[in-house]
Parts: sequence; C-alpha cells; structure tokens
Amino acid sequence: MAYTAVNKYTEHFFIKTYAGTGSAQTISGLPFQPDFTWIKDREGSDSHNVYDSVRGVLKMLRTDGHNEEDSQSAGTGLTAWTSDGFSIGTNSSLNGNGNGFVSWHFKAGGAASSNTDGDITSSVSVNSTAGFSIVKYTGSGTDGHTVGHGLGGTPAMVIQKRLDGAIGGWRVWIDAVHDNTGETDTLFFQTTAANGSDSDNISGANATTFITRGTGATNPSGNNCVAYCFKNIPGFSKIQTYTGNGSSDGPMIYTGFKPAFIIFKRYDGGTENWAMMDSTRSYHNTGNHTLATNSANAESSFGGGESVDGGSNKNDIISNGIKIKEASNYNNTSGANYVCIAFGQTLVGTNNVPVTAR
Repeated sequence: MAYTAVNKYTEHFFIKTYAGTGSAQTISGLPFQPDFTWIKDREGSDSHNVYDSVRGVLKMLRTDGHNEEDSQSAGTGLTAWTSDGFSIGTNSSLNGNGNGFVSWHFKAGGAASSNTDGDITSSVSVNSTAGFSIVKYTGSGTDGHTVGHGLGGTPAMVIQKRLDGAIGGWRVWIDAVHDNTGETDTLFFQTTAANGSDSDNISGANATTFITRGTGATNPSGNNCVAYCFKNIPGFSKIQTYTGNGSSDGPMIYTGFKPAFIIFKRYDGGTENWAMMDSTRSYHNTGNHTLATNSANAESSFGGGESVDGGSNKNDIISNGIKIKEASNYNNTSGANYVCIAFGQTLVGTNNVPVTAR
C-alpha cells in the first residue's frame, strides 16, 4: 500500500460549517491557523468570498465574478486569522443572521518570502508537505515571463487572478487538461464556459515556475496578481481528468484517498457549472449538497428538481475515490471529458495509521 507524507489531512486542509449571527464573531475549532479561507453562504445568493494571508485580511475576491480585489472596511469582512480559526464582521455574505455557511481552509507557510526563480520576483507562502502555495506578483507586461511558485515540483493546477484593472477574470490552468488540449487553452472559474483558447493565460509550469501569456490578465504591466498553486500529493490530493459513460453505473475515479472536498468541471464542451461537493455538507452517500464556483446561488442539487439531500448528485465517497452513480451533465455525460479536483483524508501515512473505510 502506498504511503503519503500527509499523516493527518486536517493539519493541512479543513472544512468548517457555522451559523451566521449578523454580529462580529470568531469561528474556532480548526486544527491550524489558515492561510487561505473560502467562504460561501449556503442559504443565500451571496458571492463566494476568498481571502489569503499573503494579500492580507479584508482583501476579498469573488470566484463567481470578474471583480477586482475588494478592500472591505474594518468590521465587515474577514478581520483576522487565529491559531484555530478566523474572525468575521457583519457582511451578510460571511455572516448573515440565521444562515448556514461553509468555509474551506488550506494551510500554506505563513508569512510570504521573496522568490526569484522566475523572470518576475514573487512573494510566496508555501506548504511543501501538502503541495500548496500562495503566490503574489506584479506583472512585467512581457509575454512569456515566468513566476516562481515555490512548490519544489510541477503543479497540477494553477488558479490565477488579476487583482486590479479591467481584465479581472480567473484563469485556471490544469496540467492534465493542458496535456489534452494545448497551451493556449484555459478554464475560467467565474463562468460555465468549456476549455477555450485565450491569449492571456497560464500556459505551462515546471518544478520552479509557471508561464504567463499575454499582457492583460496574467501578466499586466504594473498590476498585481495572485495565484494559488497545487501539486498532486499521493494520498492527499489528486487533480485528474476522466471520461463519462452516461450510466447510473458511472466511472470510478481513483484518488488513492477518501475525498473530503471535490470539484467537477466538464472541459470539452457544454456549459456545466463547476460543481463543488464535500463530505461535511453531505449527510450520506448519494445525497450531495452542491455549490458552484461560478454561481452565487444557494446550495442545491444540480438537475432533476430533486431535494438537496435526495435523488440527484449521486456520488459515493469511498475510501479510495469517488463512484459516480448517475448520468449527469455536470460529471457523467457519455463520452464527455471532465476534470476532477479532490482533496481528502489520507489512506495510510508514514505513521502507518490507516483511514477507516466507509
């Protein structure tokens, strides 16, 4: 059996649900101090809120829009990270009174360090064990310039966003998709669009840097950008592609661990959502509470008019992957190609402690 360096996934990634109060509050109970926090109102149509420690508190991005970075006022947004959680203000998209919220958290490396591996000097906070880094840089305006990511290995995915200026959409470079489609193709977090050609994109990566293309979105002269970089870590994270079969006996997607957080996206056509699921919001297998990175909509199931905890989104989370159990546009149309992004509970770590199978 394969071993992984990640003995407790909750030391690197954690999902926390909480209730909004409308008054400033501190959410605790996390096993670490986060460096990356993503929050979504499960019951309201408020945007996704993304924060990271490199950009700093009160600096919010929306995954469901092209918006520039929003500098929130004190007392409204995410105001602090604590040793076991985070503090939030009164903004309804984070803390609407009576609403339920979900938050996803990654641990990077704390305070950022200067990285000069690329043509462009970057500020990087990296967790090499979990294969995650936060990268902030100022564009040079030169097509093809590289940016250091600090992972010490080739990333499987780079999620990039310009922070200021008119061209602000999210670019998502995924190595497995790139191998199948070409260097000018990209995906966009904020839309349902299929993988398509774009001159302003991330076009590749190696063990030290990723490559920017164009002079607008990924390398604008004098403008600030952020990138979230993920490397596949055996037993903890897996970003891969697969082909749907359109059957209720759908594909088995092998990850090598029990997934805790999953994102599906069709990349070869269609206009399907980026479907987000996790084990914390799913009460049992085959009933998954679904959100979408590209939509501010409240939590629901995709398709069929079924209840959230019911007959749609039939995906079993098992000890070594995901078993799809329905024909669905968002993850199992016959002959369609999809990306599956998964993070989760390690199967067996170097401490020789196996996960409990479900």
